[in-house]
Amino acid sequence: MSKPNPHHRTPADWIFQAPGQIKRFEAFFAGNAYDAHRHDTYAIGLTLAGVQTFDYRGAVRRSLPGRTVIVHPDELHNGFAGTDEGFRYRVLYVEPAQIQAALGGKALPFIADGVSDDPRLYAAVNHLLGRYDDPLAPLEYQDGVFDLAVALDTVAGAAAPARKRFDYPAAEAARQYLCAHWDQNVTLDELETVTGRDRWQLSRDFRALFGTSPHRYLIMRRLAKAREMMASGRSLVETAAHCEFADQSHMTRHFRKTYGMTPKKWLATLRSQVA
Repeated sequence: MSKPNPHHRTPADWIFQAPGQIKRFEAFFAGNAYDAHRHDTYAIGLTLAGVQTFDYRGAVRRSLPGRTVIVHPDELHNGFAGTDEGFRYRVLYVEPAQIQAALGGKALPFIADGVSDDPRLYAAVNHLLGRYDDPLAPLEYQDGVFDLAVALDTVAGAAAPARKRFDYPAAEAARQYLCAHWDQNVTLDELETVTGRDRWQLSRDFRALFGTSPHRYLIMRRLAKAREMMASGRSLVETAAHCEFADQSHMTRHFRKTYGMTPKKWLATLRSQVA
C-alpha cells in the first residue's frame, strides 16, 4: 500500500512528450507527481535533477541524477519530489512482450529495488532517452529495446546463456539488404521476412558476426553516402535530407559520434589535403 503523500501539485509542474510514436516523456514536478497506480508495461526512466521519490514494494525509493528507475509491470507505485527543489526525469514505457521476445522467451527481468546505479543499464536507457528531441526510427527503437532487454537481464543477475551457433547466411542476407536499402526505414520485421530468421535471433547473430547492430550498420551506410555527397560539393542541408536524417543537426550528431569530428571540420580537413 502507498502511504499518504503530503505533497501537492504546483503551477510549476510540466510534462512533455517526445516526438514520434514511442511513448517517451520528460517532466518536472515540484511536489506530488502522481498518486499510487499500476502500469501493464515497464516504466523505465532516468532522473535528471533533484530527488525522484516513490513508494514501491513496501519501501520509499529515492533516485538521484545519473540513476535509472525501473518500475516492473503491475507494481503499485506513486511519485513525488524528495526535496523542495522538485525533480526532473525522462521515462519510456516498454511492453513486457518486447523484452521477453528480445530475450528469447526467458522470464521477465526483475530489479526489486526499482532503482539502479549500474552503468550498463543507464547506457541502454540513455540510448532510448538521451536524444529526446529526435524521433526514434523503427529499427533504432528495436535495437534499443534489444540492448535494454540484455541490460535488464544482466543487472537482474541472470546467468549468461550458453554460446549458440550463428546463422551466417541469414545475417549476411540482412547485411546486404541494409546496404541496398540504406535510404529506407528498414525494420527488424522486414529483415525477418527477407531472411526467414526470427528477428531477435537475427539481431543477436548480426551483432555477433558484424560487431554492430542492424540499425547502427544502416546509419553507417547513410554516413558513407553523406561523405560522398559532401565531398562532391552538396550542401549539408541537402545531404542530410537525401541521406534520411531528420535534419542537419541529426546528421551532425551521428557523424561526430562515428568520425570524431563535425561534417564541417571533416570537409575542411579534406580540402586541406587536396590543396
